[in-house]
Amino acid sequence: MTDVRNGRAIGVVLKGYPRLSETFIAQELLALEQRGFSLAVFSLRRPTDRATHPVHAEIKARVTYLPEYLHHSVRRVFRAWRKARKLPGYRDAFAAWAKDLRRDPTRSRVRRFGQALVLASELPADIAHLHAHFLHTPASVTRYAAMLRGLAWSCSAHAKDIWTIPEWEKREKLAACSWTATCTAGNALHLRTLASAATQIDLVYHGLDANRFPAPSAARRDDNDAGEPGLPVVILSVGRAVDKKGYDDLLHALALLSPQQHWRLVHIGGGPLSSKLERTARELGLHDRIRWRGPQAHAEVLDAYRSADIFVLPCRISGDGDRDGLPNVLLEAQSQRVACVSTRVSGIPELIVDGVTGLLVEPRSPPTLAAAIARLIGDPALRRALADAGYERTTTQFSLHSGADVLAQRFAASLATA
Repeated sequence: MTDVRNGRAIGVVLKGYPRLSETFIAQELLALEQRGFSLAVFSLRRPTDRATHPVHAEIKARVTYLPEYLHHSVRRVFRAWRKARKLPGYRDAFAAWAKDLRRDPTRSRVRRFGQALVLASELPADIAHLHAHFLHTPASVTRYAAMLRGLAWSCSAHAKDIWTIPEWEKREKLAACSWTATCTAGNALHLRTLASAATQIDLVYHGLDANRFPAPSAARRDDNDAGEPGLPVVILSVGRAVDKKGYDDLLHALALLSPQQHWRLVHIGGGPLSSKLERTARELGLHDRIRWRGPQAHAEVLDAYRSADIFVLPCRISGDGDRDGLPNVLLEAQSQRVACVSTRVSGIPELIVDGVTGLLVEPRSPPTLAAAIARLIGDPALRRALADAGYERTTTQFSLHSGADVLAQRFAASLATA
């Protein structure tokens, strides 16, 4: 391991840590630590997940929780303000925040500056560079804190954070930060139209950690043609029950399948729409065929992939613009040789080649989704072919370590000039 720190560390600002739905961030943090970087994590809120991923236990970075609500930590915020107002960057940071507040007069914008005051005032002396995960709230807090302390900062932009904030905010943050990484070619193209220089934006796929998703054994249930009533085809989906995942489309698609097709759906994940989806399943007469397992630990998720015949993720763009980038669960499913069905949204076509490494349909189209699922239920040979091709593409072209190498080069250059 090469020590690239020279006594300096990187402060990483996250909205919540640790979170099961953001394991890809944790894998990236661990990969950076393994490359010799010293990290400190600053979380804007405490986690609500009951379980954590094994990778979280391997990360050495110290974690500091900033006040989620300012009125719950009045003394801490006041002490931070008294200290931060003496910093040379206070006037500029306050002016930038005031300008943002005039355009976005919300309590959230006020909270962001309060959190930035705490971050800047409590920042350890060894922090030489700040990095925000997500271009919305974490980048705002990071930007203000970096101005207060006279530090350079960078950002990783992912999905919702890119597509649900106004253009003026994206332009100003991209102009203020040193560089930005994003996880799909579509994201990169969009951000490059807003950045002062295209070279400021790096395309860095999250990638798959093969150590955590080792190749499955050759023995799979891929000879199951759903012809025997005692052996249903297992359809799996892993994801939060939120609008952009399109799970109501999946339920309506399943309701269109022929009664002669024998299947069972397993869903893993929590989320605010869980109860509503279960009610919809009952209304459609599907409840007996669905297993709602809620959030699961890594080992249980891996077992579910290895027990599945088909993986389905019917992503779509929500009304507020929220969308996935390139969902890691598709990489994970393909790493376990599961045939995947998904939609032509965001970066998904960058991973899945329709008819070659999986099947793609248009979003918000239960009939075409049903046709794709029915095709795979009835054709085990096609499932095998897509699963094998998907495995080959995922494991050779979407490695976690190639992306981590790009980030390591960026961070090393940032620390060298700090």
